[in-house]
Amino acid sequence: MKPGFRAGFLRGTLLLLCLLSGWTGCRTSSSPVVRREFTATKMGLPWRIVLYAASDREAEEAADAAWRRIADLNRILSDYEPDSELSRLSRSSGSGAAVPVSEDLFRVLERAEQVSRAGDGSFDITVGPLVDVWKRARRQRMLPDASRIAAAREASGWTNVVLGRDSQGRRTARLLRPAMRLDPGGIAKGYAIGEATKVLKAHGITRSLVSGGGDLYAASTPPGEPGWVVTVGLLDLTNAPPGRQVRLRDRALVTSGDLFQRVEIGGVRYSHIVDPRTGQALTDHSQVTLVGRDPTTLDALSKVLSVLGPSRADALCRRFGVDALLFRAPDGQLSVHETPGWRRNETVSRSGTR
Repeated sequence: MKPGFRAGFLRGTLLLLCLLSGWTGCRTSSSPVVRREFTATKMGLPWRIVLYAASDREAEEAADAAWRRIADLNRILSDYEPDSELSRLSRSSGSGAAVPVSEDLFRVLERAEQVSRAGDGSFDITVGPLVDVWKRARRQRMLPDASRIAAAREASGWTNVVLGRDSQGRRTARLLRPAMRLDPGGIAKGYAIGEATKVLKAHGITRSLVSGGGDLYAASTPPGEPGWVVTVGLLDLTNAPPGRQVRLRDRALVTSGDLFQRVEIGGVRYSHIVDPRTGQALTDHSQVTLVGRDPTTLDALSKVLSVLGPSRADALCRRFGVDALLFRAPDGQLSVHETPGWRRNETVSRSGTR
C-alpha cells in the first residue's frame, strides 16, 4: 500500500519475469481472440493484467475498469492515505464508537478475523504499531527497544476489532483499544486481485491473469493451453535448488517471505514479517507459497504459515482448501515442506514430466 515501495517493485519484477514463460507463445493461430498485456503502478506496487479479448477495444475497456476498481479499493483500504476509509476507522480507536463501514472494508476485516482465529492470532490486521517499530529498526539497522515493542503490542490485538451491524442494518466496526492502527498489507492486495478479476469477467473477459506485486489470480487458461505456467521457489541461498513450475487454472498464487524485505543486525537476519503474538520479527529465512481459489484468504494465510511454520501447515491448508510449499533456512540449512496436495500443481515432478 506504500507509494514507491522499492522492495515490492523488486519482488514483483522478479516474479513477473518468471511469469513470462507462461505468457508467451500461448495463443494458437486459430484463436479468434487477441492477447493484450497492461501494466500500472497501484497500491505502491507493480501490477500486470494479461487477458484475451475479442478486440483491442474490449481489452482496453476491461483493463481500464479493473484499474479503476483497484484504485477505488486503495482509497478504501490504504493505511498510508490519511483520508482512506481504513485510516479514518483507525483514528476512531478507543472511542467506543461503532463506525459504519463499506462492504469492501467489512469483507476484508471479516476475512482477517476468520484467518486470525484459525491461526491463533499469528495473523493480525491490527499489527500496524508493531510494523512501524520494525520499519524504524530496519531503517536504523538497530533492534527496537523492548519498551517500544511492549507499547505497540498494547495498541494491537485482533480480538479488539468488533464487527457488527447498527440499528439501521449497516455494517460496523469498533476498535476497542486506544492508538490502534490497522495494517491491511497482509490481506488487501489479495482482495484487490480477486476484485479486479471479477471486473474483467463482468466485461466478458474469461481468460486473464491479474498480478499485483507478484501475487496473482489465473482465470481459465490461455487458448489452447492447459494452464498459466508460473515459476516459484526462487531462493537467495548458496546452492539453492532451481525454481519449480506450477500450472494454474482458476487458482490464485501468493508468496510471502524475506527475500527482499529484511535487515541483518548483529549477524541475524530479521524479516519484515512480525509475529503479532510476540512482537518479534521472524528470523528463520522463510518463504511460503500457497495455491488456492481465494486470493484474499491466501494472502492472509501466507503470513500465518510464515509464523507458524510446517507444524501447522497441513491442518490449516486442509481447512481452507489450500496447497502450500514452505522453505525454511534458519541456520543456512534448507528444509522443505509440501502439503499433501502441493504436487498436483507442479508441471514437472521429480520423476519427470507430468
